[in-house]
Amino acid sequence: MAQTLNISLKFNHLLFNSLLKQRCLLCSAQDGGEHGLCNGCLNDLPWHTAPQCPQCGLLSNGLVCGSCLNTQPHFDATHSLFTYDFPVDAMMQRYKYGSMLNLSHIFGQLLGKKTNLETVDLVIPMPMHPTRLKERGFNQALEIAKILVENHAEKLDYKSAQRQKLTPPQASLPLKERVKNIKGVFKVSENLTGHFKDKCIAIVDDVMTTGASLNELAKTLKQAGATHVECWVIARTLPK
Repeated sequence: MAQTLNISLKFNHLLFNSLLKQRCLLCSAQDGGEHGLCNGCLNDLPWHTAPQCPQCGLLSNGLVCGSCLNTQPHFDATHSLFTYDFPVDAMMQRYKYGSMLNLSHIFGQLLGKKTNLETVDLVIPMPMHPTRLKERGFNQALEIAKILVENHAEKLDYKSAQRQKLTPPQASLPLKERVKNIKGVFKVSENLTGHFKDKCIAIVDDVMTTGASLNELAKTLKQAGATHVECWVIARTLPK
């Protein structure tokens, strides 16, 4: 099954490149480059390269920030490609709500260059509740994760952890309400006792704002036996 998925992903990757290679997705330049973006647009993206807290990804002097020291998150590290600024914010909106699924290839490929799959045992995309999945038609985190693991399909696990409660979207809530909204929404399948024991896990998500969802999922995974959980996200929202 993993081999079949690998072949399918590689075919889709080649097809995607052949279709987008001629034009840049952002400026329509003739040379879309390897990722569907010309070099100019690629370099102008808001890369998250400033000194930051290695645990939560917020700006710091490169050491663990005071917030993480005072209230220890359940996740151990955060790796983010971009800050949630223009044009990544617009790209993400088009991806999630405009069904611009080809962006999953760009995001997945670039995230693959930022992270190292050899350091984790499993990659878990942020789960969606079945009702929300039916409404949107796809899980944006899963589509990115599929591209990320195209050469390590055996590490992708999108079934073992589920979202068991339908809650209002986090983005629709004030920041202080997000932790309360997400509490207890994830579960691990009861028949998977030991599946996560001593595992190092990467959670893939699109945007990290307060980190409440990622923290709750990391908590659930650690309660199931995981020893190390990282957040691999496309964009990190920074305080203005």
